[in-house]
Amino acid sequence: MAGAMVTTNIVQTLVAMGLSALRERVVLPRIVNRDVEGDIVGQRLGATVNVAVPASVATRVVAPDVVPPSVPAVTPTSVPVALNQWYESPFAMDDKGLAQVQRGIIPMQVSEAIKSLTNQIDSYLWSLTHGANGFYGYVGTAGSTPFAADPDDLAQAIRVAEEQLMPTDEDTFLIVNPAAKANLIQQKIVSSASERGQQGSAIRGTIGEVYGVTGVMSQNVPTHTAGTDLVGAINDAGAIAAGVKTLTVDGFSAAPAAGDIFTIAGVTGTYVVTSGTTTTTLNFEPGLQTALATGDSNEVITIEASHVSNLLIQRNAMAFAMAPLIDQMVTGREMMATAIDPNSGLSLRLEVSRQHRQTQWAFDALWGAAVVRRELGVRIAG
Repeated sequence: MAGAMVTTNIVQTLVAMGLSALRERVVLPRIVNRDVEGDIVGQRLGATVNVAVPASVATRVVAPDVVPPSVPAVTPTSVPVALNQWYESPFAMDDKGLAQVQRGIIPMQVSEAIKSLTNQIDSYLWSLTHGANGFYGYVGTAGSTPFAADPDDLAQAIRVAEEQLMPTDEDTFLIVNPAAKANLIQQKIVSSASERGQQGSAIRGTIGEVYGVTGVMSQNVPTHTAGTDLVGAINDAGAIAAGVKTLTVDGFSAAPAAGDIFTIAGVTGTYVVTSGTTTTTLNFEPGLQTALATGDSNEVITIEASHVSNLLIQRNAMAFAMAPLIDQMVTGREMMATAIDPNSGLSLRLEVSRQHRQTQWAFDALWGAAVVRRELGVRIAG
């Protein structure tokens, strides 16, 4: 019994130490909306909660009458968030490692296991931002690190965000990779404490608040890999109405990739390729912002090349949920403990199990996420 209590204390200590390291390695899970976690029923793989997206409501003239007018029907949509990501990072720990934990030292193998799992969480969220259900707002130049000469790409990203009706408030964040950060902190708007009213931020190498949004750096900012053929054309002899989300196309030797960003000559805005696209059919979001008249049937479609997908994002763009796994259990062959970090809300479980002449230790986590509002994110290409 005493031995079990000692081992259980070690498990709890490792979980707490692991969560301390966790806070240093995640960005998106700490930013996006996690309010849906309380609505998930069942802490198991596949559990789902639907996030409501409100429908627009039209105004009308008030006309007093003895008979009240009917209430117009509105149809809110919803986006499911499923707990469909369950990963573990197992490792073996020898007696030396156990002794280190008892002395308050994190063994290197434990740190690596935590790093692997938390990067998996962060990278999964990033994959959603530039995939088939990702953001269509786009500024910058593919293949060119932003902010090299000035902060104009950020100003343009804010313009696009505001045109998409995205709030730019305290819940809006700029997330950039190390190269973009290095350029940005050299710009006067960031480096001059007198202009920003923030003492010491640039000296410490942090980004802080820029143009009203909070800047942070992440090594996990991904590169979106575009399809192999970047130029095609519309193939439709008739007029095309605004709001259309599918076009007949030609000129592509290969189908554009899901998540590709493209523009259409003569049409306002940038668009993201969704699933089901072929060399002759292009599916995309949002709907066309500009109608095309008869005779504009061969407008050129240009797909942006592969690019680092730095991001301007408002927290309600994405929903993220982690399920607290089993609280605590000690059996003859297994021990489990779970701790929730009060700063980020992320939960990790550490399970210890005895196998054939060795002891396996494994951190695991169960989570799910979805892009809920495409219009609340803008890519800043690099």
